[in-house]
Amino acid sequence: MANPKDPKECSFSFSDFPEDVQLCILSFLSLPDIANFACTSKRSVSLCCNDTKLWFTLCQRRWGSKTQINKWGGGQITYKLLYKTLTQWENLIGFWRHCGRAGLSGQCPRLIIFEWGPSFVSGSRICPSKNGTYYVTKSPFLWMGISPDGQIVYFLDLEGQTEIPSGDFGSWLEFVCLDQNLVPANVNFMGKDHFVVEENLNFWHSSKSKDVLRSSSSSKNLIEDSDEVIESGIAGSLPVRFVSEMYMHFANRTSPGGGGDRAWRRQRKKEKERQGRRKWEPEHFLKVVDCSPTPDKPLQGLWKGISGDMNLNFYLVKYDEIGGIICQRIGDFSSSYTLVFWTSEPMSMESPFSLEEERIYDDRIHFQPVAAEDQIHSQPAMTGIEMVSHIQHINSSCNLMLPSLIGSTGLQHGEGRIWQYMNGTFGFGFLRDHFIIDLKHIIQEGRLLDSVNLLQ
Repeated sequence: MANPKDPKECSFSFSDFPEDVQLCILSFLSLPDIANFACTSKRSVSLCCNDTKLWFTLCQRRWGSKTQINKWGGGQITYKLLYKTLTQWENLIGFWRHCGRAGLSGQCPRLIIFEWGPSFVSGSRICPSKNGTYYVTKSPFLWMGISPDGQIVYFLDLEGQTEIPSGDFGSWLEFVCLDQNLVPANVNFMGKDHFVVEENLNFWHSSKSKDVLRSSSSSKNLIEDSDEVIESGIAGSLPVRFVSEMYMHFANRTSPGGGGDRAWRRQRKKEKERQGRRKWEPEHFLKVVDCSPTPDKPLQGLWKGISGDMNLNFYLVKYDEIGGIICQRIGDFSSSYTLVFWTSEPMSMESPFSLEEERIYDDRIHFQPVAAEDQIHSQPAMTGIEMVSHIQHINSSCNLMLPSLIGSTGLQHGEGRIWQYMNGTFGFGFLRDHFIIDLKHIIQEGRLLDSVNLLQ
């Protein structure tokens, strides 16, 4: 009689599992581990090379809750290509800030947010409202997707007027290529926290390249070209000959009976005009890595507050390497950040506070939204010292200048205070002034707060 506790009698191999269970287990492995597994047997090779099974499972487990995997590329691209593309693009999700002075385009936003779409990734301008409320305006800036032919495509939306794709991205791409004044772009990644956007002046190409491509295409060439798209497309360089074929395909579908040729000629005319006037200078963006507070850095992150002119401003607060606190105001299209305050040794006090500190707080006014309707969405006004949990001293000085502050302007000199509130927000002010600027979160738990889409 077999002993059930004897491992020799209870052997159960990986191949004994149902295929869906095997795929689920493999989806938790890294790509090198999957490659090693594929070397173990012919069955393993077959399982690991199955695009619609393994690579779909990998994509679905990693991004299925954020985007619709089967809609990318109109459902006509390989999931292996999708996996390689989204692996790089997922690091874009979140906030990025413009680095350096705005180029000749004059339309470079200082702050953008990347978000998942059903079959694309979109970057949106984030700007403070101009009506004295806490609302944040949001408008399209950069569209990123994959065409049904497997091409990595980027489009700059300089005017922010393009409607968000409601269906298949390939159908949307067909529409914008023919009818919208979007600017083809290249996105070049320089590590994980830095990318460059530049106009792609060679996006459209002559039909001669298309004819050469068609006459020389073979199954071998198509395989080699597919690999080329994976390597060069993700890096931001789009092979022109593929784009030409993609555009001609769209044009012929949209305008049968020769209309596609006329549409293509009109587009070529527009592109020749663009050659003489560049719309967009190369611009650099850096990732806002710490955009939310943490228990040990409660003031860190992106904030918004209404200042003395009753306009909403964005602020970026960071902790430096020596324990100080840096607060910078982010403009819309300005050439530099405005350094609001920097203190190298913030001294913190806890409640109960001295009578002098209570007087300093109570003698100051708090700027609040001018629109009554915004009061519904805003946090309660900080009207009493009982709402304050900690007070920190501000003593801004230029005696010690950190490299990260070079290029900033507008440093406030003098003594001030930072008031931390019970609800996790804070306000700041200087003793020479008679007001407190209360700051609210721009983002919370990964969600943009109080946003208004300009297209709605």
